[in-house]
Amino acid sequence: MKPFINNISVDCIIFGFDSGRLNVLLTKRELEDEKTGNIIFTDYTVQGHHVLEGEHINDAARRVLKDKTGFDNIYLEQFHTFGDPGRIQHERDKLWISAKFPTVAAHVVSVGYCSLVDSTKVKPDTQHQFTSWWPVDKLPLLGYDHAEMIAKALEFLRIKIQREPVGFELLPEKFTLSQLQNLYEAILGVSLDRRNFRKKVGQMKFIIPLNEKQKGVAHKPAQVFIFSRDVYDRTKKEKLDILV
Repeated sequence: MKPFINNISVDCIIFGFDSGRLNVLLTKRELEDEKTGNIIFTDYTVQGHHVLEGEHINDAARRVLKDKTGFDNIYLEQFHTFGDPGRIQHERDKLWISAKFPTVAAHVVSVGYCSLVDSTKVKPDTQHQFTSWWPVDKLPLLGYDHAEMIAKALEFLRIKIQREPVGFELLPEKFTLSQLQNLYEAILGVSLDRRNFRKKVGQMKFIIPLNEKQKGVAHKPAQVFIFSRDVYDRTKKEKLDILV
């Protein structure tokens, strides 16, 4: 791998949805005392890396996503740049950088990316045994300014989901209306009227009902739907905001 630029990084806030909860992918960061073997601290970070020399910043973000999820061509969009000179101010962060990355600059500018993926397809493995999904409303202790990053990414997603059909990136290809409503409620942090929600969804030509129902469920199987990008592209003028 090429040398990295010591003052420019990318951080990917990878959101996933499962069992009615919006989750974010985090990696455990644990610093061990080299002499005693005792754990000095444990916290968590979002998925990031420094930009490599000669690497386009978007390619750096895609590289991080590929490494952590194993997928190419998933939803990815810049949402904010974090350039506060005091970003690396906590003692934990200073200890970590001193021990692991001594050449990193004191002032690192990070470009934040929001990514959406079906979390049921992204599972921890032996290569990423310290990486796991966490509910956005029950986050552990976070390193750097990553709590702010997640908050800003969630704010970005809440605006985006009411303007564009990005939420379908978080669902399996076939989904029920209950799953769709649960997704919107989890992201927006609100409760939606079931009847009104289904009425609005029924007016969206790009949400297509299939002649089949759920399989392998304990309750009465519900009808399943798919999202059609082609139909959406032809009917973009239709209102997407389900809260109006």
